Amino acid sequence: MEKKIEQFERLLNIMDALREKCPWDREQTLESLRHLTIEETYELGDAILRNDLTDLKKELGDLMLHIVFYAKIADEKGAFNMADVLESICDKLIFRHPHVFGDTKVKDAQNVAENWEAIKLKEKGRNKRVLEGVPSSLPAMVKANRVQDKVRGVGFDWEIREQVWDKVKEEFAEFEDEMKAGNKNDMEKEFGDLLFSLVNAARLYKIDPEAALERTNMKFIRRFNYLEEKTLLKGKSLFDMSLAEMDEIWEEAKKYDKK
Repeated sequence: MEKKIEQFERLLNIMDALREKCPWDREQTLESLRHLTIEETYELGDAILRNDLTDLKKELGDLMLHIVFYAKIADEKGAFNMADVLESICDKLIFRHPHVFGDTKVKDAQNVAENWEAIKLKEKGRNKRVLEGVPSSLPAMVKANRVQDKVRGVGFDWEIREQVWDKVKEEFAEFEDEMKAGNKNDMEKEFGDLLFSLVNAARLYKIDPEAALERTNMKFIRRFNYLEEKTLLKGKSLFDMSLAEMDEIWEEAKKYDKK
């Protein structure tokens, strides 16, 4: 514990020195750091998906730097400092875990999840709304998953998770109807409804839809890179290949990928 505190204090001191002596760090603002923080967060997510613990340590450090940076700028503005940030999150964790720091009894993780949104609303006040805390800038799929998880917290959910597949089929049928009609705007609307229902299904089966899609993206990229590499080794270009020829190498890529 002593070493953890020592290294955290070291990081705070380094940040003080950077803001005082480094021209680049001195010029940074809350706004200029924002896009960099988003990038660092995605890099952290990539390390998690790869299960690369070495990179995970590095990316956590990068993200920690950003947190300290924001707190330093806020301190300079007289708004709050790092101690206030830590005190705030400590108080929040204690308040939201009465089964750990109080007398509340829970049966399991599901029971904790059921109480979570109610506790948050009580914390924020009666005038707050269930979906008020969902950031508008979240990527659409992440936002859909978060919205659905929040309304589940107040009981707005399927009674039996298998029921969601009827909704998926219903939305797919409605999309097919609009596709046949050829109305692009309505097609987009129904396709959005279909995606929303699939995200709902993923949530009910405890699958992270964003992570699942990213794994498929990575798999496709690996296999397509294999296809392209094999084609180049043959002295050909993909532009000169027939679809049948590409499919043949694609099947090889699938077998190679499974190994």
